[in-house]
Amino acid sequence: MEDRFHISQEDPTPIYAQLERAIRFAIVTEKLRVGEQLPTVRQLAVDLKLNANTVAKVYAELERVGILETRRGVGTFVRARQDGTVKRSLKQSRERELRAFADRILAEAHELGFSLEEVLEHLQSRRNKGE
Repeated sequence: MEDRFHISQEDPTPIYAQLERAIRFAIVTEKLRVGEQLPTVRQLAVDLKLNANTVAKVYAELERVGILETRRGVGTFVRARQDGTVKRSLKQSRERELRAFADRILAEAHELGFSLEEVLEHLQSRRNKGE
């Protein structure tokens, strides 16, 4: 079973985005090291109970941006990068997710009749209680 990647069916984030984030995170935290081979598309799909097309899409996107490389007949590997591209890319991905999360919160707050100020005050109050 592939335990380096956490995917949740309950998370509103699309599965392919969760998997992409999980692979990037595994690389940044060195659970996956430069030059290390990833599971085959089919094997990862079986391990994570995902559609193989979803895994293939993520691998292709990560290869396109230079994080992974596929060696024909051998497999998919973490590509060596010296310029911080993986960390920068992960940060950009997390910023996009945070923006989408904030949009969902604000839309729901508006539907419930709360103002932005009320939401911010409440969050600040909860933060202060937690400290």
